[in-house]
Amino acid sequence: MSVDADIVWRGDAGYEEARVARLFNARRPDRFPGGVLVAQSENDVIAGVRLARERRLKVSVRAGGHSWAAWSLRDDALLIDLGAMREMTFDPDTGIATARPAVKGGAELAPFLSRHGRVFTGGHCPGVGLGGFLLQGGQGWNSRRHGWACENVVGIDVVTADGELVRANESQNADLLWAARGAGPGFFGVVTRFHLRTFPRPAAMTHDTWMFELDDLEALLEWIDGLLPELDRMVEPVIAATRLPRPEGPPVLLLHTTAMCESEAEADHVLAPLAACPIADRAISHERGPTTIEQENEAQALQNPEGHRYGVDCTWTDARARELAPLLRDLWSELPTEHSFSIWYGWAPARPLPDMAFSVEGRAYIATYAIWSDPADDERHRDWVVRHTERLAALGKGVYLGDTDFTHRPDRFLSEANFGRLEEIRGRRDPDRLFCSYLIREGAELNAEPMRRPSTASRR
Repeated sequence: MSVDADIVWRGDAGYEEARVARLFNARRPDRFPGGVLVAQSENDVIAGVRLARERRLKVSVRAGGHSWAAWSLRDDALLIDLGAMREMTFDPDTGIATARPAVKGGAELAPFLSRHGRVFTGGHCPGVGLGGFLLQGGQGWNSRRHGWACENVVGIDVVTADGELVRANESQNADLLWAARGAGPGFFGVVTRFHLRTFPRPAAMTHDTWMFELDDLEALLEWIDGLLPELDRMVEPVIAATRLPRPEGPPVLLLHTTAMCESEAEADHVLAPLAACPIADRAISHERGPTTIEQENEAQALQNPEGHRYGVDCTWTDARARELAPLLRDLWSELPTEHSFSIWYGWAPARPLPDMAFSVEGRAYIATYAIWSDPADDERHRDWVVRHTERLAALGKGVYLGDTDFTHRPDRFLSEANFGRLEEIRGRRDPDRLFCSYLIREGAELNAEPMRRPSTASRR
């Protein structure tokens, strides 16, 4: 069949640029699609899916190009690149926004919605495309209050394995919406538009940021871990180990907390528990004041620089501070480069998740990001991340797809029941396995739970 969209086949001029130019991670895998289709419209996507079926090619999809493992690069597949699909709309009568998959949540959707007095539970890093972010679940601003970003996806337009464009929501093709909210790179379709529930823009976004020496890790973690269940759901506490404030010295700990409130008085109220920090006298610095999503995005972009090589891994855990602190001290004291960092993110789920594919979370989220420039350091830094995460994952519950690379360390990412349901839907919707599924280390079992050491928290 003929296709009007631009396709760069392997061996054509411009192939290498089409293959990797939009990947955020400069550590590019040696995986080579048979061709790259640059989609400008839904018709291009439909034609690409039908062409792949005709030529017996697998289909992979790229939205923002930010996945650490470069999920979109699959040998001999037809890669459908959605980077040109960036349209956004907003309906003031319903509060529903729509966004194409390559729209950058922080850099593009956030300011677009701000002009309408609205916000979305978008990601913390401004350059991440919505396609991968939403399919994987979506840790975003005010998510402890408003839920995972994918919970606020009320509908999708999706090209199916049959090459048909359909709408999926709670009343039609609901199985596709269920799967899209959590399946991540294993989703068996090409989402061309997301329909998003938005919220009124809070009048007062406030940050409360403490800096401590690494020596204060145990006391700091014990305090904030114990305080976590008492914090209002609009308060997001993160401890980050980083070298950025003083690149030549040892790592420091930043307790960075944000709250998106309706007034300064409300911010004062929900952040008041932080004023009782028992080691306040040991803080290197303490700042509190107004902030914005735009300002927070700038800080995230500084911590996650472009043009660098990344190795990333994570785990959810219910383990408490006393068990985690020794492992985190070993990890955080060894941050290998200026930009490398690691976080403990206080989550503390307060309600059952809605009925959707996404199904693994825990009391805290621990993620580590090694960031470097020299290709000669690839194996050393990657192995460092995996080694430390394996130790933490012995107390873990599984992973968040957005910070994983199953070619290095597979782990559970869905509940057993939800994984089974996802595969049943895949069998009906894509029986020929046209769409590439998860990329995993050879011989490893998908969604298998590794041997874990039960934490004392789980024995209480």
